Amino acid sequence: MIVRPDADGIRRAAEILAADSVVAFPTETVYGLGAHAFSEKAVGAIYRLKNRPSWNPLIVHVASVEAARGLAETWPARADELAARFWPGPLTLVVRRARHLPGIGAANDTVAIRVPAHDVALRLLEASGLPLAAPSANRSESISPTTAEHVLRSLPDVPLVLDGGACSWGIESTVLDVTGEVPRLLRPGALGLRAIRDVTGAIALPDEVADGAARPSPGMSRRHYAPRARVLLRKDVRDVDRAGLAEPIGVLTHEGEGTEVLSADPREYAADLYAALHRLDDAGVATILVQEPPQTEEWLAVRDRLSRAAAAPE
Repeated sequence: MIVRPDADGIRRAAEILAADSVVAFPTETVYGLGAHAFSEKAVGAIYRLKNRPSWNPLIVHVASVEAARGLAETWPARADELAARFWPGPLTLVVRRARHLPGIGAANDTVAIRVPAHDVALRLLEASGLPLAAPSANRSESISPTTAEHVLRSLPDVPLVLDGGACSWGIESTVLDVTGEVPRLLRPGALGLRAIRDVTGAIALPDEVADGAARPSPGMSRRHYAPRARVLLRKDVRDVDRAGLAEPIGVLTHEGEGTEVLSADPREYAADLYAALHRLDDAGVATILVQEPPQTEEWLAVRDRLSRAAAAPE
């Protein structure tokens, strides 16, 4: 059920969360499937509805830096600097988890936390009084939702979806591990590395993690963000030999002509990427030819999403 995020909608959503069930709600990145982050029953509902593997951890959303500190065993000075600059916003910080908290949906002894920059998300967090685990509100491995309608197409059994319109960033948060001496990027995302380096200096790049292995962040699976159609990344979609490719064929590009022509600006491209993939799936294409984005740091998050979407299913 899709409802308006007015006072009544927020109240109903908070009641569902208090009953250890789930609610989908908008953030500035994508729609999240929210549940009480430290309730085994509630978090179990997330994993069940999404068909999410148990080794894939969750991000906890809170309403303030103070609430985030309460979830951490230690809160590094660098976390304070990053939070002061970028929260509320599309940055997730991985810190040592407070020892009194259960490790539900978490990885080893760490917890991933962020304060979302969306009025509906913040009002829901305040009304519920709960830290909310909230992965993207879609079936595991499929395209993340950027509208309320996307949520229900993928997860029709969600009890309630708060409709906050289209997400402004359209791509998930950047995840940064600040437990070590040098911050480590775990997932590229909406917040660019250049802005983060202005605060942290050097940033270590992520290591490859095999599926099934413990990891400190979501978004590290080999295949992720994938439409039903087969995705093929190509340097020049105009030169692709289409013989043998399943039809109909859609073309996603940021230059020239295509079925979906997105902006050549990386932020604008990212904001419409998932929506474009949803549109191509809705149109019934069987193959999506994607023009490879530039090999520059500004396009890192987009390249990450497209490479995982193009990974062959097992």
